[in-house]
Amino acid sequence: MRASRILRAILVTVLDAAVLLVLSEIFSGFVLDGAGSALLAAALVGVLNALVWPVLARFALPLNVLTLGLGGLVLNALLVLFVIDLLPGSELEGVLTAVAITIALAATTAVVNYCLAIDDDEWWYRAVVRRQARRRGGVTESDAPGLLMLEIDGLAHDVLLRAIRDGNAPTMARWLRSGSHELRRWETDWSSQTGACQAGILHGSNHDMPAFRWWEKEHGRAIVTNHPRDAQELERRHSDGNGLLHADGASRANILSGDAPHSMLTMSTALTRRRPLGRDYSAYFARPYAVARTFVLAIAEIGRERRAARAQVRDDVRPRIVRGRTYALMRAWATVVQRDLQVATVIGDLLAGRPAVYTTFLAYDEVAHHSGIERPDALAVLHDLDRQISRIATACADAPRPYRLVVLSDHGQSQGETFRDRYGKTLEDLVRESCEGGQVLAAIGGDDDALSYLSAGLTEVARDDTVAGRAVRTATRGQVADGAVMLEERGRRQTSADGGEELPELSVMASGCLGLVSFPRLPGRVPLERIQELYPHLIPALRDHPGVGFVMVRSEADGALAIGAHGVNFLDAERVEGEDPLTPFGPNATRHLRRTDSFPHCADLMINSAYWPRFEEVAAFEELVGSHGGLGGTQSFPLVLHPADLEWPEGEVVGAEAINRILRGWLPQG
Repeated sequence: MRASRILRAILVTVLDAAVLLVLSEIFSGFVLDGAGSALLAAALVGVLNALVWPVLARFALPLNVLTLGLGGLVLNALLVLFVIDLLPGSELEGVLTAVAITIALAATTAVVNYCLAIDDDEWWYRAVVRRQARRRGGVTESDAPGLLMLEIDGLAHDVLLRAIRDGNAPTMARWLRSGSHELRRWETDWSSQTGACQAGILHGSNHDMPAFRWWEKEHGRAIVTNHPRDAQELERRHSDGNGLLHADGASRANILSGDAPHSMLTMSTALTRRRPLGRDYSAYFARPYAVARTFVLAIAEIGRERRAARAQVRDDVRPRIVRGRTYALMRAWATVVQRDLQVATVIGDLLAGRPAVYTTFLAYDEVAHHSGIERPDALAVLHDLDRQISRIATACADAPRPYRLVVLSDHGQSQGETFRDRYGKTLEDLVRESCEGGQVLAAIGGDDDALSYLSAGLTEVARDDTVAGRAVRTATRGQVADGAVMLEERGRRQTSADGGEELPELSVMASGCLGLVSFPRLPGRVPLERIQELYPHLIPALRDHPGVGFVMVRSEADGALAIGAHGVNFLDAERVEGEDPLTPFGPNATRHLRRTDSFPHCADLMINSAYWPRFEEVAAFEELVGSHGGLGGTQSFPLVLHPADLEWPEGEVVGAEAINRILRGWLPQG
C-alpha cells in the first residue's frame, strides 16, 4: 500500500510538472525556467498541500463555508503563487492566473485518481474533519454498531443483479459473493415513487400519498412532494416525532427527514434547517481541491452526457427522449456536485459517530430517466456510485463506533416508449378530447429531480446571513415561492379575466405511468355515475385506449372498480366480470388498489398505463424513458442489501412501511 502511494505521488508530480510547463506557454504572466523548475514547483506544491494545508484548513474552514469553497480555492492558489515566486527564474503574475493553475492541477489529480481508483482524500477526513468534530465536542463514541443507510434512488433489484453479474457494481458484488451481505427484493405500494416510499421508510407511514403529485380539493391546489413547502407539510402529516433518524441521526439529500436533528439537502427541512450550513458541509470544504476538482468533473460529465445523447440519435436507439443542454447541467449536478457533497458529509457523520445516517444518491435515477434503465451511461453512473460506496465503507474504519452498512433503493424503474411517442398525444390531450372541447384547464407535468434538489440547496444557503446567502437571495429573487427557491416550473394554472386564479375544471397529473384526473370544482370523491353524466365519453375513451391498462374509479352502486378494455374487477365485492385488468400487474395489485382507494386524497380517476410483459415496458405519461410511480415491471421491486447477520422476515415484504419496521429492528441499541 505504501509503495503504491509513493508511486502515485511520483506519477502525479510528473504529470503536474507537465501541466505547469504547458500552462507556462499559455499564460503570458507565468514563466518557468525549464522542466527542472516545473518538476520542483510540482513537488513543492504537493509538499505544501500535504504539510501546510491541513493547518490552514482548520483556520480557513469558516471562510471556505461562507464562500462555498471559493475562499479555499483562492488560498490554495496563493500557495501556488508562493511556490512559483520561490523558484529562481520563475514568475507568476496575478491571483486569477494562480486560480486557473490550481484548477488545472486539480483536474490532473482527478484524472489520475479516477484511472488508478485511488481516494487521496481519506487522510484529509482523518486529519481535518475528525479533529474539527472533536474540537466541537460532537463525537459520539460507542460500541453499539451504527446504521448507515445508502439509498440508490430508482435502482431495481433485478437491474442490480445483472450489474453485479456484468461487473458494473464490483464493491457490492464482493460483499454478496463473500457472504458478508444478503440481497433482498421487496415490493412497493402502488405509488412507486420517492415521496411515498421515503415517507414509509423514514416515518413508518405513507398513508394518503396516492402519487408523486395530486390535487387537494379542500386547499384548491396541487401537492408536489419534492417542493420544499409541500414536503414540509407531508412530514408534518406523517411524523410523530419518532422517525427512523430522530435519535441524533442525519438526513442527507432526502425528500423527508425521518425527524433527523442533522439534515442537509432535505426537502422537508430546507425551509427550517436545524443547524448552521458550515457544520454540515465542513467535510467537503476541508479538502484542498474540492471545489476545483468538482468543477472539472462536472464539466466532464456535461461532455459525457452530450456525447451519449448524440449517440442515441445517431444510432436511432429506441425508446429515447430529447435531452437538452439544461438537462446536461442538471445531470452534472446530480452525478458530481451533489454526490461529492453527500459523500463528504456522510463521512463527516461517520467520524462524528452518529447512530443512524440515511442518504439518497439521486444520480442513477436521474440518468436512467433520460437514458434508459440499463443503457451504458446509466450503468456507468451506477459503477461510479459503487465506487463512492466503497469510499464510505473505507471511512468506517476510522469512525468512533462500528457501522453496519445497508444499501437499499426506494423503488425501481420500468422502461418504455412514452405515451406521447407511442400514440401522438399526451394523457392531457386524450382527456381534453374526450371532454369535447378545451375544458381541461390545468395540467401539471414532471419536475426534474436534480433541479428540485438544487433548488433545495439554494434555499438552504439563502437562509444564512452570510455573503453567500445574500448573493443567492439576490440571484434568485424572482424564483422564490412559499419562501423556497423554485427553479423548476410549478405547473400551469388557468387565469380568469380579472387576473385572478380560476379553479380548474379538470386537473390532469402524471407520476410516471400513473395518471390522476380530478374535478376540483366538485367536492369530495366524484363517483362514476356523476362522471358519466358530465363527461359521457371520458371513461370509455380511457378504458378502450391501448396505452391504458386500467382505470380505478368509485361507483355509488358497486364501490371501487378497476375498469379495463375487456373486463372489470369489482374491488369491494371481490369479483371479476370478463378479463381481470389487474392480472398483468401481479398478485398484489388488488391489495394496492384497495389501499389507495381508501385514501382521502385518492384522485377521482386513477389511471395506470398498459404494461407489455414481453419487453417489460410501460408507457409513461411523462416524457421519461425510464419511469416509476405506478404498477408494471421492475419499478415496483426495489432492493435491500444488508449485512448477513441482520434478520430479514420470512416471506414477501410488501410496502415501504414494512421496510421501516425492519430498519428499526437494526438500529443501534444503547
